[in-house]
Amino acid sequence: MTAAVIVFPGSNCDRDVAVSLEAALGHKPLMVWHGDSALPDVDLIVVPGGFSYGDYLRSGAMAANSPVMREVISRAGNGTPVLGICNGFQVLTECGLLPGVLMRNASLKFICRDVDLRVERADTVFTSQYTKHQVIRIPVAHHDGNYFTDPDTHKALEDNGQVAFRYCAADGSLTEEANPNGSLANIAGILNEAGNVLGMMPHPERLADPLLGGLDGAPMFSALAEAIAA
Repeated sequence: MTAAVIVFPGSNCDRDVAVSLEAALGHKPLMVWHGDSALPDVDLIVVPGGFSYGDYLRSGAMAANSPVMREVISRAGNGTPVLGICNGFQVLTECGLLPGVLMRNASLKFICRDVDLRVERADTVFTSQYTKHQVIRIPVAHHDGNYFTDPDTHKALEDNGQVAFRYCAADGSLTEEANPNGSLANIAGILNEAGNVLGMMPHPERLADPLLGGLDGAPMFSALAEAIAA
């Protein structure tokens, strides 16, 4: 059971997610530099949050063209689970592993706070230790988290059950006030059609230990550990 965390210049949550993975897996993940053209044989790949390449051009646009991403795309196509968090979500849309784009927040401000999320899918390798429509509280920290796509792609996402998380009120209702960045249909995280690639703007690794103030993010990492051990 081996996981890899991809590290870009400007990554700042790579160590945080490595700590969460180590707690779930029982050993440290591999830290793989973005410039490597080869990727070790791993069971899980995480593209972490941060500001890869300083968010030049567009957030994630330069990182999506890093040498290692060619191998990440290949592994994802062969079924390896890939998790992209915040900037990692942006990278996954920029490289085509997930549809849509993450635009500037509707408020035009950087947002850093805890938000409520409704779990839309509890039958994936990422979410199997949650329950459907469970409300969890996870931090966000982004300036470009406003998810958008064209109407046909949005319909396909909804019809195929590819929305994994939505921003919601504490009671689970989907309100405009609960949407921190203006994302289409309150979308906070989506899956690819095969269900083995997840991109999400909130940071589960930032609430995965009691010392951080909560454990709502921990089930994601323990679910992944259980899935890749099976």
